[in-house]
Amino acid sequence: MSIPAYHRLATSLRERILAGEFRPGDRLPVEPELSAGYGVSRSTVREALRLLASQNLIATLRGVSGGSFVVAPRPEQIGDYLHTSFNLLAADTRITVDQLLEIRALLEVPAAGLAALRRSQDDLDELRAALFDPATLPFEEMHEPNKRFHTLLLRSSGNPVLEVVAQPVFQVLDERFLRERAPDRFWHEVDRDHREILARVEAGDEKGASEAAGAHLEHLRSTYLAIDRAS
Repeated sequence: MSIPAYHRLATSLRERILAGEFRPGDRLPVEPELSAGYGVSRSTVREALRLLASQNLIATLRGVSGGSFVVAPRPEQIGDYLHTSFNLLAADTRITVDQLLEIRALLEVPAAGLAALRRSQDDLDELRAALFDPATLPFEEMHEPNKRFHTLLLRSSGNPVLEVVAQPVFQVLDERFLRERAPDRFWHEVDRDHREILARVEAGDEKGASEAAGAHLEHLRSTYLAIDRAS
């Protein structure tokens, strides 16, 4: 099957954008220029631009000063894309629980160490506010503070890329293997581990924070695997 002309044009423009020929904020050549330059119809150009817009690479503005502009990617867009992709892979069993946990360990363990070195007082206050008591908090309300703690820990590392890449992996594991499935003892272990991680981060103990985060993920492992086998 031959590749449609609009798809070939979109691929060429995407490659030029990724190569830096067109940078965020730059306006692409107008339709007549693209049509003449690539030897395609203007309808083909419009289809190619619509495809690039659907991939959040460009935005089209109307009016005298309008046109198609290269957009600057927002972290939440990248995170949403990764979240969706990881979910589809997990649903199709092409990515295993073990593999997701390995990714978390590679990202979150060093992130905890960086947090111990770089955290601010505001970071510590927010992490402390995300702690919860499993003995008093209703089960259905435990997921949000759990997710918030991990998000804040990543954010405290001072590297926004870590949060963008690691957060989607955490979400997939949480949505697929924890919601309404984890036993009560699991949440008591989570609470204990979170408090230990926070203590190490607050003390500025890089090695200890990394070790505590690694131990936490290892504690999660048996529950995730048991739920995966049961499902």
